Amino acid sequence: MSTRAMGPGAGLGWLKNAINLGRHNAKAVFGAVALMALVALVPSLVQLLLQQGLGVGPQSMLMVAGLLTLAMIVVYPLLVGGMLRVIHASENGQPTHATALFDTFRAGNGAGRLIGFGVLLTAIYITVFLAVIMAVGKDFLSWYMQVINLSLQAGDPSQLPALPALPEGFGTLMALGTLVGLFFGGIYAIGFGQITLAGRTIGEALADGVGGTLKNLLPLLVLAVVVFVAMIVLMIVVALVGGLLMLIGGLVHQSLALLLLAPVYLGMLLVMYVVMFGVMYFMWRDVCGDPPPTADADHVEA
Repeated sequence: MSTRAMGPGAGLGWLKNAINLGRHNAKAVFGAVALMALVALVPSLVQLLLQQGLGVGPQSMLMVAGLLTLAMIVVYPLLVGGMLRVIHASENGQPTHATALFDTFRAGNGAGRLIGFGVLLTAIYITVFLAVIMAVGKDFLSWYMQVINLSLQAGDPSQLPALPALPEGFGTLMALGTLVGLFFGGIYAIGFGQITLAGRTIGEALADGVGGTLKNLLPLLVLAVVVFVAMIVLMIVVALVGGLLMLIGGLVHQSLALLLLAPVYLGMLLVMYVVMFGVMYFMWRDVCGDPPPTADADHVEA
């Protein structure tokens, strides 16, 4: 299976289509994203319960965090595959529903390949990122561990003591890390799409992901710049709206202000999740999948 090279404007097309995602079956797409967000919250809730409710110490918390991270490395690829299938069905007029997100957890739905690809890509990413750290930011890991220990000891983020000075080469490391993350984002989108929607093996999906990303570095870069600018604008708008709601609610009671503010931030996170997975799907579709239909089909919701 060959991959296609898209023009520079393709990145804008992926973002535009992602923003319009769910127009055919909003209940299924947004419902699946909401379920996925709830699953993603589980590790944080477990850590909060252990730390605040049971008083687990910093060293034990590090071990718990590590175990939860390993668990999510296994679970998250299944959720990604399920999310892409929900989007694919919605965009192609096939019946689907929010709980179809969990279909990949059942036998015969490629769970092994999804987990294997996720673990492999995570291992490669960590290896590459560590190589970058060793090359330009050798003190980063020790600085990062200091920050983690301080945060665990403080317990309350608002009481976090002064952070240690940034290590030498931090700016260069962040710039290179961003480029590495962008490249792996392309591999991630194409590779998971190939496994989930095209039935490719782990090796084939990785090869398609690398090849497809290399052919589409320019549209990926354009997409990254546009998303960066859009995020700044979005954060300003949300901050203004949130500040206004806090002011209005605060006139009555502080709890009312928080009650008014919560839906704004939760809604923003939900939309960001939908757009992120939409970009993944439409990038895969343009680079590897079938061309989009010329006419809208009737879309049915199960």
